[in-house]
Amino acid sequence: MVTVSIVGVTGYTGLELLRLLTGHPYFTVTSVTGRSAAGKRLDEVFPQLQALAYAPDARRAIDPAMVITDEPEQTDLAFVCLPHAAAAESVVKLLERGMRVVDLSADFRLRNVAEYEQWYKHSHPAPALLETAVYGLCERHRDRIAESALVANPGCYATTAILALLPAFAHGLIEPDIIIDAKSGVSGAGRGLTLGTHYAEANEDVSAYSLSGHRHLPEMVQELEAGAQAGGHPVATLRITFIPHLMPMTRGILATCYANFRQENGRHAPTTAEVRELYEAYYVNEPFVHIVDQPPHTKWTYGSNACIIYPMVDARTGRFVVIGCLDNLVKGAAGQAVQNANRLAGFPETAGLPALALYP
Repeated sequence: MVTVSIVGVTGYTGLELLRLLTGHPYFTVTSVTGRSAAGKRLDEVFPQLQALAYAPDARRAIDPAMVITDEPEQTDLAFVCLPHAAAAESVVKLLERGMRVVDLSADFRLRNVAEYEQWYKHSHPAPALLETAVYGLCERHRDRIAESALVANPGCYATTAILALLPAFAHGLIEPDIIIDAKSGVSGAGRGLTLGTHYAEANEDVSAYSLSGHRHLPEMVQELEAGAQAGGHPVATLRITFIPHLMPMTRGILATCYANFRQENGRHAPTTAEVRELYEAYYVNEPFVHIVDQPPHTKWTYGSNACIIYPMVDARTGRFVVIGCLDNLVKGAAGQAVQNANRLAGFPETAGLPALALYP
């Protein structure tokens, strides 16, 4: 068994990690932290965990009577679920203690420190680690992840958009001028209280936000430019218009991406069947990316680690359209973190991760 700590267990991602790790065959959670709940038992903060006392296999992975502490104990691996800046400070200490880390904050996702400071409005607490941290998208970096001590778990919007667009850029299909229209459930805002996520504010309402620039945008640019380069089709300047919307649902992200095909002499615009075949070939061995032949619903991914992608060609305009959807708390956060941790520990990436969504 590999011992695991969760730093910042009281948020939605920390709780989702607990849910996923209860059924993990190789990980045992031996330490959980949360300063707002320090000194309390896990099942006191999350009463639903009391059921683990009656499930011997699950209880072996997580003890519901475990006491939440201020600081993590020594473990083989740590998940850090803290806000940016605070996360980096914790990560530095954990690495110094010889622990491998999956960081679910944004602190180590961007390679360029100036870009990080521009988007997150403060000095980076550990800029030297940006050179060694690996962006935790297994579908792009699984070999590097396996050899890393620090994995930066991608953002939820970024995961959706990158997986949806990566094959098209890697094959040089589309122009580097993209529009991404994305919708997300309210859990993406976290567990803290904010006016916009109150029931009376969010229910029966749809609203756009971060129109001047969302913090997941530089991740998209960084990884899609790198993917195009790796595929032999570099782009000089990637221009993305990304508009996120808040939807009156708990979980889920659906991103619709629009692009024009590259115009080259002697090259015809591909058909929907040809684009779908390209996508299926690109993701043929990926356990969590599924290409479908009809527009996906967020409910198709609810509670699972799947990302479902629907690529098509608008026959009327000749424009490329690709839709991606996932559960923002699973493949967009905790599930992807477990996938990365599996890779770090040398286990199958699918270990402990649910194959099917909850439906309806």
